[in-house]
Amino acid sequence: MKKATAILATVVILALILTLFGGMVQAKERIYIPLISKGFQHQFWQAVKLGAEKAAKEFDVDITFEGPESESQVDKQIDMLQAALSKKPKAIALAALDSKAVIPLLEQAKAAGIPVIGFDSGVDSDIPVTTAATNNVAAAALAADKMAELIGYQGEVAVIVHDQTSRTGIDRRDGFVNRIKQKYPKIKIVDIQYGGGDHLKSTDLAKAIIMAHPNLKGFFGANEGSAIGVINAVTEMNMKGKIVVIGYDSGKQQIAAIRSGLMAGAITQNPIGIGYEAVKAAVMAIKGQKLPKVIDTGFFWYDKTNIDSPQIKPLLYD
Repeated sequence: MKKATAILATVVILALILTLFGGMVQAKERIYIPLISKGFQHQFWQAVKLGAEKAAKEFDVDITFEGPESESQVDKQIDMLQAALSKKPKAIALAALDSKAVIPLLEQAKAAGIPVIGFDSGVDSDIPVTTAATNNVAAAALAADKMAELIGYQGEVAVIVHDQTSRTGIDRRDGFVNRIKQKYPKIKIVDIQYGGGDHLKSTDLAKAIIMAHPNLKGFFGANEGSAIGVINAVTEMNMKGKIVVIGYDSGKQQIAAIRSGLMAGAITQNPIGIGYEAVKAAVMAIKGQKLPKVIDTGFFWYDKTNIDSPQIKPLLYD
């Protein structure tokens, strides 16, 4: 009898230990948040990743950060999103290459109770609880104002955009084009082309535009790859000083072009802030905390006069 009682007591103690240990393991379960970006080929995304890693460390969560090799690979991004959702994360953050194509997967996330955070580029859906991004319409409108001033408020200009499917591509194109149409009647936009964010393709497109429009006075490149393409085209065709070039984002080549006078100036975002705010928002969403529909991470114009200023220098991701 005593032996049976001892065995029973041992079993009870072991059960309590296992329950306690199980509770400790559960308590220590790490929060996992995957971030699916548009790509990796530009320094911009490396800066976004740095911001995300900073927030992950601060809020003690685990993240992954991945994106397709090219910003034209919508299908590959969708596969990455599907794979991330299959791991049942606590939340997920997405910079969508196609603002419509990802919606079915976002609906799956919502049905599974996984909060979706947009970063850099939103989607045509109210499923994301928030989006941490630049106000791209306002930023591109500022680029249009600078262009108008620099070409004397009249003449022909052209635009190279990274795509016409992402929210950033659409908003930057429309922000620039609409501001020119609304405020500057003597400026004519003679062409808009889409280079997929690829600097080589954008170079070819820009060269073709320059050849087709010998009176071109200005060129706007709506992201890093587009702007580098325009810089290359102007250089290769010996048009430095004849065409005003305005870019978007920064990176080594744009910064060097501004210092040399090849590019008049550009819009810089706050990529580290975008990554940081995306992870912070995901943590808040997991905790059920209220978030604004948009987290405006800011933008700034930079040129030769302020490129080394304390305000601008930290935002340049070279």
